[in-house]
Amino acid sequence: MQYRPDRLAQQLKTEISYILARELKDPRVGFVTITTAKVSPDLRQAQVYFSVFGSPVKQKETLAILNRSTGFIRRQLGSRVKLRHTPELQFIFDDSIEYGAKMDNLLSEVREELPEAETSIENDPQSTQERSDS
Repeated sequence: MQYRPDRLAQQLKTEISYILARELKDPRVGFVTITTAKVSPDLRQAQVYFSVFGSPVKQKETLAILNRSTGFIRRQLGSRVKLRHTPELQFIFDDSIEYGAKMDNLLSEVREELPEAETSIENDPQSTQERSDS
């Protein structure tokens, strides 16, 4: 059972979000959302997934800034989270939000085309025949 790593991951997610929003004084970091955190079973390493809206260049720049700020963020975490060893942080860009938005757009396009396809099937005598045969 990995109850403690999961609990710590949730706490890291909350604390890192607060640190990025309130205490990191880099104006190049825009609206960064920490989507999830995963902590190793020995609590020594943590993978922190984040998302940021913008161009791929902006996303890479934000990843570089977060990697440079790892020491500051770990120091802040060390004072807030009572652990013997503050986990090593690895920031990873999470593209699941963009992927979800892309899928939503594709589904919307299909829904817009779907009524047209249904009316053309209803008007096609061959498709009516196939439906009556079954």
